Amino acid sequence: MKHVTYADKSLLVGDEAADLLMSYATALGQTGGTDAVTLRAIGVDGNEVEATFLLSPAVVLMVETASTTATEPDNIGAVHYLRERVDALAEPFAPDLAGGHDPADGDETEEE
Repeated sequence: MKHVTYADKSLLVGDEAADLLMSYATALGQTGGTDAVTLRAIGVDGNEVEATFLLSPAVVLMVETASTTATEPDNIGAVHYLRERVDALAEPFAPDLAGGHDPADGDETEEE
């Protein structure tokens, strides 16, 4: 489990969900995007909560390790979503060659 600190509030979240939240926030910061992500977490009172994080280039987010025996909240859906989004933002954008000429085709005609 890890502490996720956001807006002066710290919540316990499973390792994978916390790490992916940070990776996604980083990717959004690099691309100028925003998104809201809801995770199940354990609040300071020990109760399970749902927390929605607004991720943007200006977000201040910290993830740190925690020593606890508490059971991780189930975030399988959120983990899947975060992984997809991080992977999509990490892929290089391919140029749109539809209707255009790709010099790699090797069929360039030489001008005389």
